[in-house]
Amino acid sequence: MRMKENVVVVKSTELALEIISFCEVLEAKRKFVVGKQLLRSGTSVGANIREAQHAESRADFIHKLKIAAKELEETKYWLELCEKAPSYPSMSKLGPLTKELGLILGKIVSTSKRNSKK
Repeated sequence: MRMKENVVVVKSTELALEIISFCEVLEAKRKFVVGKQLLRSGTSVGANIREAQHAESRADFIHKLKIAAKELEETKYWLELCEKAPSYPSMSKLGPLTKELGLILGKIVSTSKRNSKK
């Protein structure tokens, strides 16, 4: 019997791995400040999603996913700075991945909230 793949966990892990790779590029270009911030926020998304998988209650689950969504927004901010700053590299693959993960998180949170009111 095979368990169904948890899409939000898979996508957040994919994001973290891409962020790590991109931050290595930033480090090689000596863009340490933004690289460090991006590494923290980008990997924190998945860490909070993983924590949510073992939440103590539905409210705790929703709270942890909301934190993940906030970290994702911060990640988007740092990526946007990289995109717009002429001396910084950008990583086009990360934009669609962050957007997709944001939509998934939003849907899970709204569904969980709706189901908790029943």
